[in-house]
Amino acid sequence: MIKRPNPDEYSEFAARYVNLVGDGPILEILERQKEESHNLFTSLSAEKAAYAYADGKWTIKQIVGHMADTERVFAYRALVFSRESITLPGFDQDVYMEQATFNSRPLEDLANELKTVRESSLYLLRSLTEQQSTQKGIASGSPFSVRAYAYMLAGHELHHINILKERYL
Repeated sequence: MIKRPNPDEYSEFAARYVNLVGDGPILEILERQKEESHNLFTSLSAEKAAYAYADGKWTIKQIVGHMADTERVFAYRALVFSRESITLPGFDQDVYMEQATFNSRPLEDLANELKTVRESSLYLLRSLTEQQSTQKGIASGSPFSVRAYAYMLAGHELHHINILKERYL
């Protein structure tokens, strides 16, 4: 069982994600999100998938792709920190987006990818011992525990689902 991280296990910036996650077993929350998000994204039309609420803002397709990219980065960091204490570089979402081809892909494909990436993250998180979940490393210049990344996965997804509901849907 992965317990909620203490505030000294993640950066101030990451607190915005961790604090979005309610109480309850994090693995169950992540599993539930996987299905809910997949159902939401596969229910949208192609026209809606290409929508951005303002110039310079991402489309829904780009948001889903970004969510998958970020899930991969956070899960990779969790894997590395569960095995060794190391320093990893930052992750610039805008640089990643410049090279991405999300808008050329069907939304259903992106939704399936996000679901699959989450399934992979869940396999990793379920395999961790309690001791591994508390191990730390440095990313983007701040200390993070493995369990902080479990909560950040859920919180990052919630953050984007909230934006989608407020500004896109």
